Amino acid sequence: MKLKELIEKFEERKTIIGNYQGYAVWWEDVKEIFKQLDEPKPVKVPQFVADWITHSKNIGRSLFGAMSIFEENFEIKKWMQWAENQETFALAWIFGYEVEEEKRYLVKIKATKHYIAKDGTGKIFFSLAYKESFTKKQLEEAGFGWVFDCPGIEIKEVEG
Repeated sequence: MKLKELIEKFEERKTIIGNYQGYAVWWEDVKEIFKQLDEPKPVKVPQFVADWITHSKNIGRSLFGAMSIFEENFEIKKWMQWAENQETFALAWIFGYEVEEEKRYLVKIKATKHYIAKDGTGKIFFSLAYKESFTKKQLEEAGFGWVFDCPGIEIKEVEG
């Protein structure tokens, strides 16, 4: 909660006692408002950032170290170049985080109407009967990163 919001809440709940005594606020209201100030909200970060924070804390890095020593991880290096992401990283480190849901995609070959699917062992195959959604990272790791640049492939973003 921001200071402006806090002031507005006090203004909403003020009670005039008299001309000379000013305003009073019910103590229960004050306690409730200050509880809201004390509860920082976790920020949302991508999975790879959550993994980096966990890894860095597990090996005893400080926040400064985790934000400075990311040469070994290109994905983090690219993400951390933006000031907004650096602030998000610091807040996630201090107050905790939630992992953002990654976008998921259905991938279909336009000419044959086959979808990319996965069997129970994780093996990827093409199927008319089964549809399965994948994250971009899953597709890239399976050697299918090219589907995003191929005009013969239809990509449909789907909900989690």
